[in-house]
Amino acid sequence: MKSTMKGPFQIFSSKTKTTLANYRITFFCLLITVVVLRGTTTGITSTPAPMQQLEQLPRQKLALELEEKARELVEEKETEWDPLVPFQLGPKISNWDEQRAVWLHNHPGANMTAAGKPKVLLVTGSQPKQCVNPMGNFQLLKAMKNKVDYCRLHDIEVYYNLAHLDLAMNSFWAKLPLLRKMMLTHPDVEWIWWMDSDALFTDMTYEVPFENFDNYNMILNGRDDDVYNKKSWLGLNAGIFLVRNCQWTLDLIDVWAPMGPKGQVRYGFGKVLAEALSDRPEYESDDQSALVYLLNKDRERWGSKVMLETAVGLHGYWVMLVERYEELMAKGKPGAGGGEYRWPFVTHFVGCKPCGKGGDESYAVDRCLKHMERAFNFADNQILELYGFQHDSLSTEAVHRVRPESSDPLELMDQLKLKPKV
Repeated sequence: MKSTMKGPFQIFSSKTKTTLANYRITFFCLLITVVVLRGTTTGITSTPAPMQQLEQLPRQKLALELEEKARELVEEKETEWDPLVPFQLGPKISNWDEQRAVWLHNHPGANMTAAGKPKVLLVTGSQPKQCVNPMGNFQLLKAMKNKVDYCRLHDIEVYYNLAHLDLAMNSFWAKLPLLRKMMLTHPDVEWIWWMDSDALFTDMTYEVPFENFDNYNMILNGRDDDVYNKKSWLGLNAGIFLVRNCQWTLDLIDVWAPMGPKGQVRYGFGKVLAEALSDRPEYESDDQSALVYLLNKDRERWGSKVMLETAVGLHGYWVMLVERYEELMAKGKPGAGGGEYRWPFVTHFVGCKPCGKGGDESYAVDRCLKHMERAFNFADNQILELYGFQHDSLSTEAVHRVRPESSDPLELMDQLKLKPKV
């Protein structure tokens, strides 16, 4: 898309970028043609047909992979946002609170659980395509099980997303169109809880104190001093947060999202964020830095309704936690509140890329997967214990029985404080 915009958005000329994209697409198309033709010509031999098919399988696989890559390049070219066109996720809505009030009047009690608590929807998801590393797919499955287990215990609904709802908003930014859609299609939900796929609940008994959030519309792990005084882009964590289903949240998303469309807009705002925030490298904009920027730009409008806290523990940095699990099991207990041996509510594997390959020494895939397994088993033990089992260790999937079967299972259920979901 052509652009004459100057300033932070003019990274490369549109003509240059378009030419490079066309070269890349043409190269992959030629490569696919060569691979397919080689497979066709080598098939004209005296080799038996079954053997020919077997020999051609690697070429066919390579051709499919190259074809997929060419499609991705075309998609990337077509979805880069024109910086001259104002970006928005959908029609402007200015009366969402009123619309919800009418809907709830017509559906009394729909926004509360059977226990009389505000209804909460946990939203998470992962990339639409399978992981490059097969173990990454398995880890995503276990991370999903972990979230389902927690939500089942606490009467929270779950939505797992595998689709890019707006191709211009990929990577960090994919959550914003999803959250907006969840708000508008679930008027019965009071709170929406975003949680990255690489985060696991590790205290399955902890109840989030929603009653403490009456004066706020967004809850994140962070510190006021880091965000407002130091203007640190690491002053909060945007991988896990709670937002109220209200007009304020819609308005926030409306000003947050335009900093994220793919292409020159994203690179241009990356430069703006690097200049405005401390110690932030100059790369494309990300949702976390953009939120810190907005909170500082208009603290009265946004910051007054954002709670930055550390008491709940929505974000626990994995590097500081995973080697302590055995100590915490020996000296602490779940749901115990504060203290040196408090079990972490959430263990967040920031920096890990379990779906990919490689990584530096700190976040190497093998290291991340090993500790994700430990975090999962630490949490899973709390679930299995309800049924009389535990993992042999935090590093293995093997389990053993921790109590004998009972001839009076309902009495045991009361002792363990297990209650059927109403």
